[in-house]
Amino acid sequence: MQIFFDLGLVIVTVLVSILSQVAHPAAVSSVVLSTSLLLGVSILVINAGLGFYQRVHSRTLGQTRARAVLSLCLSLPLAYGIFRLSPFRLEDGKAFMLALMAGLILMLMHRVYVTHATPRALMRQRVLVFGTGARAKLVGRTLKKSDPNVDLVGYYASPNEVEAEVSTRGLLLPEKSLTDIVMDEQVDEIVIALSERRGGSMPLRELLDCKLRGVRVVDIATHFEETLGQIRLDSVSAGWLIFGDGFEQGLVRTIVKRLFDIVCATVLIVLALPIMLVTGILILLESGGPILYLQERVGLNGRIFNVVKFRSMRTDAEKDGQPRWAAAKDDRITRVGRVIRKLRIDELPQLFSVLGGDMSLVGPRPERPYFVDKLTQEIPYYAVRQSVKPGVTGWAQVRYHYGASIEDSAEKLQYDLYYVKNHTLFLDLVVLFETVGVVLMGKGAQ
Repeated sequence: MQIFFDLGLVIVTVLVSILSQVAHPAAVSSVVLSTSLLLGVSILVINAGLGFYQRVHSRTLGQTRARAVLSLCLSLPLAYGIFRLSPFRLEDGKAFMLALMAGLILMLMHRVYVTHATPRALMRQRVLVFGTGARAKLVGRTLKKSDPNVDLVGYYASPNEVEAEVSTRGLLLPEKSLTDIVMDEQVDEIVIALSERRGGSMPLRELLDCKLRGVRVVDIATHFEETLGQIRLDSVSAGWLIFGDGFEQGLVRTIVKRLFDIVCATVLIVLALPIMLVTGILILLESGGPILYLQERVGLNGRIFNVVKFRSMRTDAEKDGQPRWAAAKDDRITRVGRVIRKLRIDELPQLFSVLGGDMSLVGPRPERPYFVDKLTQEIPYYAVRQSVKPGVTGWAQVRYHYGASIEDSAEKLQYDLYYVKNHTLFLDLVVLFETVGVVLMGKGAQ
């Protein structure tokens, strides 16, 4: 229903914009109708790619607004191109584009409102958790916390589960079959959250019957991937990573990403040159040189490269030679450094590393070799993040605060794994727009 509403709103907006300029509305040809339909469908594809018709993925209001702005920025040039190629000619192109912009803004405002302000019945998902152990309890807790549009029907115990860790109020009656409960409760999705899946713990025939009746059945790893935008280390297995979709690093994707990096990095360098010049002068005035500092980081496939940043700490920050994470209110950070770290200005010289090919605009943040060796030993799958180029910003940066411990690194890895598995040009655009919001709000910097 959401999709049809948006499609109708876009088409009506386009038609009203055109009819306002036509002396005889009845003369509007099928060309106009077909062009309007094409534009409406194209904008819906953009919105779908940005996740406007999916369940909320633990997304903040600011992140949804960033997606709405990105949708507008992509839709308007698309609309201009479609009507330039169309045989239909407008008398006043500017008036049309203004009217279309107003319609699109109205539609996107409605989409943001529906996503965050009104858990409407049409959007609600009824979810049943199959399992009653620790994993099932974790699924239930994250569902209630991250997705206001979900109705948790309850927990259905596996035959092999002896003791339940979930609240008894949420337990479903074992006297009824899984299929009957799903039908009676009008369940939309079943999440398999068993601590032990061997020895006939799952009623495969009943689960298949539910799936054939249109009920979605997902395992716990897929659930967290789609609901939270992360691949949780406590629910994933090597087999799931190997045999599942994603992790595609094709030649076309590599070429497109590289061209995107070059164009965007060049534009950003030109725009940021005055800021970088002022930053360099302020660093010199406060603490003298050097303005920049080089630091070894681990890049694609474990290759070592030098990352370039504006110096934000004292020159003797690591005089004992022992690498340390920056901490909150770190006394090694200078006054200028505190400001440029808050606004992420210290990261701007890394744009030259993007042009040089060592980094990408979007990807897992590069870490120092000392910490990589330590984290690889202590955190499973940590080396997977090195299968793509490190980025100036990343999915983990817009989803999680600054990491300054092994525990934080494990949390951020879950988002990095999601990015490595699902990275597309579209996701890169989303990350870049959300990064703007993070910078403006000054979140996550230390």
